[in-house]
Parts: sequence; structure tokens; C-alpha cells
Amino acid sequence: MTALLATIPSPHSGVFHIFGRPIHMYGLMLLLAIVACIWLTWVRWKRLGGDPDLVLRVAVWGVAAGIVGARAYHDITSWDQVPDHWWGPFAVWQGGLGVWGGILFGVLVGAWVVRRSGQSVRLFMDAVAPGLLLAQGIGRWGNWFNQELFGKPTKLPWGLKISPEHRPEGYFDHETFHPTFLYEFIYDSVGVVILLWIDSRFRIRRPALFALYVSYYCVGRFFEELLRIDPAHHFFGLRLNAWVSIVVLVLSTAFFVWWQFIRRPSGDERPRASRVVPTGPAMAVPKGRVRSGH
Repeated sequence: MTALLATIPSPHSGVFHIFGRPIHMYGLMLLLAIVACIWLTWVRWKRLGGDPDLVLRVAVWGVAAGIVGARAYHDITSWDQVPDHWWGPFAVWQGGLGVWGGILFGVLVGAWVVRRSGQSVRLFMDAVAPGLLLAQGIGRWGNWFNQELFGKPTKLPWGLKISPEHRPEGYFDHETFHPTFLYEFIYDSVGVVILLWIDSRFRIRRPALFALYVSYYCVGRFFEELLRIDPAHHFFGLRLNAWVSIVVLVLSTAFFVWWQFIRRPSGDERPRASRVVPTGPAMAVPKGRVRSGH
């Protein structure tokens, strides 16, 4: 009985209904993650002297691009898990969002919006880095509601109970598994605190903090991939995303070391944001159509 009470239960369903309309908890957790990222970035960007309205414009375009990129990454790397329907490639409500594609597309489109606004892309990347890590941690709770992406079987007191219909082939005799969603949430939350402390304590050359965020996440994601048992393509004994973590970790860490300690400074290494108020449409900033705020 003590062991039973110590386990982490899983929801019976990841969907509830309001006025007959289905509401997917996976989607709600993504929404909460986005709001948390916007809030933290809003606070940081405002403290850096920038117009917080820019954060909303970046969020609109960046989130849309991030979802497209995340789903595209999943469809490409896990094509055999896409539902066999015409809507299969777009079924984000059933899970299946690759964080690597989401970050890549979201950052590229967000950088485009920031550049067109006349602000420093490097500065904004550092401003958004802790918020992205916070969003990734919160978003993982969607996996809990879907009973997916858990780890190997475990008898630890915090083992996650998984319903038989959600257990992968070969694991039907096991009831509790490593709660990788919880591990990543804790790891990412600690990382947010670390990034905020580093940014306040040291003189980081922009966008070196963003590089640190990527490196930090890759370390945790690599060990998480060693635990997970969901279907994945393997190469030389490691899951595909474990190899991606290794490659991205090496690249981001090398960039951080070179940018922060080796590269000869050129110009302002720690730019400040300015109060730029766009005169164009609220969600698109035409090039050159900006004026300084007062």
C-alpha cells in the first residue's frame, strides 16, 4: 500500500469537454508554456530598455513558425508514427512535436521580426533564452496527460503508473515507469534559475547566453533519451535525438567558448534595446518604418 501511494498516477484521459466541445490538455499545456515564455521575456526585454510590444509581435510569428517546424521535424524523423489519415501530418493534438524543429523555425522567424523592428537580434536571443527553457519544461506536462514519452520501467517511489493500452510492446507486464516529463520539468526549471543568475552575475557577450541555454538543454535531453522507450530510430546504439543532442551540444558549446573568450571584441558586445514604436501593422514591422519612442 505504501508503494502504491508513492507512485505518480496518470490521468485517465487527456481530454475534457466544455459545452460539448473537446479540450485537449496537451494543447492547454502548450498554451500555458507559451504564456510563461512571453511573460518572462516581456519582463527581461523591458528591463533591457526595449518596448515590450515587440515581444508580442515576435511571439505571434515565432510560435506559429515553431509549431510548424516542430511538427515537420516529427513527421520527418518519425514518419512511421504519423496517423494514417489525410490529417495525420497535422495532428498536433495527439502529440508529436519535435523541439529541435520548433526552436529552429521559431528562432529564425523571430529573428526576422526583431531585425525588421530595428532591434538587436543578439540581445533579443539572450532575452528570450530563459523563457524558452521554461516553456519547454512546462510543455512536457502535456506528455503526462497523453501518457507518452515516459522512460524505462522502475520500482522507485516516484514511478509513473501507465495504463496498459499506453505501454509499448514488450512492457505490458510493467506498471510503473520513469516520469521523464517530470525529470525534464525539474531540470529545465533549475536551468532557468541558472541562466538568470549567470546573466545578472557575468558580462555575457550577446548572444552567448542563448548558446548556454542550448548546451544546457542538450545535456539533459541526452540523458533523457537514454531512459525513453518510445519508438525511435537508432543509429550505432543510440536514439536519433540522442545523436542530435550530441551534435548540437558540441556546436553550441564551441560557439560559446569562441564567442565569449576567444573572439576579439568588435563594437558593442552588450547592446541595449531602444524604445522603438512601429508605425506599420501591429503584427508586421515594415523595414525602415520605425521611430524612436520617448
